[in-house]
Amino acid sequence: MKLDSLPIFTAAQAAAPPPRGIPLLRLGFRPFYIGGALLAALAVPLWIAMFLGQLQWTPNAPALLWHAHEMLFGFAVAIIVGFLLTAGKAWTGLATPRGPALGALALLWLAARFASVAGPYALYALLDLALLPLVAAILVNLLLRARNHRNLPLALLLALLAGANLLFHLALLQVVPVSVLTPLHAALALIVLIECVMAGRVIPAFTMAVTPGLKLSATAGLERLTLGATGLGLTLWVFAAPGLLTLALLALASVLHVKRLWAWRPGVTGKRPILWILHAAYAWIPIGLALLALAQIGVVPVSAGIHALAVGATGGLVIGMITRTARGHTGRLLQVSRLEVLAYGLVLGAAVLRVLLPLLAPGWLAVWLIAAAAAWSVAFLLYLWVFTPWLLRTRLDGKDG
Repeated sequence: MKLDSLPIFTAAQAAAPPPRGIPLLRLGFRPFYIGGALLAALAVPLWIAMFLGQLQWTPNAPALLWHAHEMLFGFAVAIIVGFLLTAGKAWTGLATPRGPALGALALLWLAARFASVAGPYALYALLDLALLPLVAAILVNLLLRARNHRNLPLALLLALLAGANLLFHLALLQVVPVSVLTPLHAALALIVLIECVMAGRVIPAFTMAVTPGLKLSATAGLERLTLGATGLGLTLWVFAAPGLLTLALLALASVLHVKRLWAWRPGVTGKRPILWILHAAYAWIPIGLALLALAQIGVVPVSAGIHALAVGATGGLVIGMITRTARGHTGRLLQVSRLEVLAYGLVLGAAVLRVLLPLLAPGWLAVWLIAAAAAWSVAFLLYLWVFTPWLLRTRLDGKDG
């Protein structure tokens, strides 16, 4: 039997204590994956209806800013939090929030989403700002207690995300003289950096695990140069005026990511959808960086690069990881169904529809936006259809988690 088809539990784990509490609140991925997928499925069509004038309604922030903020700090943050609260237990061997504590975190996230469309803005801001510092503090505490210093940079990135969120709300309230787009761009840059770090760990490891004899060894110099050029290039994009230096760094980072991806041997993944989705999604990072580089000299609109990173890279990596990790942590085979493969194709298709086709035929923008929103929404509805029953029930093997 191939390794990729095995459940991720062992005979030694069979003697673990029986599960306790309701299944939904046993591990962080359960409530946050459901919440994040539901927000993704509902918020994008809602935004397109507002953008095209079919819905005369304004949420707590201007529609464009609400859309950008909720996809970053609502959708993406929910998945990141769910993943880290799950992975933190594996990294440290220590318990992460569960039961009432996990429920409180999930309700805090949910309350902020409701407050974004109803209720006073001050309440929305307070609820929205509370989650990330709490999760960052939880993660730092776990990592320090376990002396797991390797993963502390992820907690730092969470803290920086929290800072970007604070700056967003202060800018929107005109408390600070900063463009409200700056913290949104900073949040996207930080999320991309989190993806770069995590992808460098999991994609080559997953690829080797299912390819007999394949040995992939990271080159420390290439890794440092790739992450450094990406971080510096995105920082200049966020905080500096468009210029040739920003273009050069983003272009260099794009080339380095292509080299990094090629070293992971994406060609061997063709018959394994649960693996090729990660390679395909990662390919949108160099595409997005290249488009941002071209935007520095006005060749393409900056929105093309933003959505390549947000829809193609983030959306693709999210749908790939939330299927894989949810299967593994519910005791199921790491072998996806046709509906999951369809969801993969729809997210990648949404990226093409939102990023590439508007560049080729801008006169059909409304058509591309509607088609992209429909593909995106259906993909996450399929995820909910398949996985919600599993996330609400005990693991197949009866274990906790």
